Amino acid sequence: MQEWSIDMWLNVTVSAVAALACAVFVVVYHWRAPWWRSDTGRNLMAAGAAFGALFLYTVLISLWPTGCPAAVLRLVRTVVVLAIALLMVQRTRMVIKAQKHSRTGV
Repeated sequence: MQEWSIDMWLNVTVSAVAALACAVFVVVYHWRAPWWRSDTGRNLMAAGAAFGALFLYTVLISLWPTGCPAAVLRLVRTVVVLAIALLMVQRTRMVIKAQKHSRTGV
């Protein structure tokens, strides 16, 4: 890690702060809101966890850039990115459904 440039340190530091912010959100939201009772709540919780996992990946892959840990981390990252894509599809469907209900008054 001594050979890291300023931009690498900045990337890891900001990613760690972002991962921590996501973790705090997930914990606070879990304790303060019945998130499991609605599609929106479940999506918010899953998105917070998924974004946090992606930020954590950035930190961990910087610490272990090669070898078996790196291969496992890249596989986990692929799953997390797929989860984020699916969450965005779910959010799009939720927006379309909400807009449809607001136009029809249902």
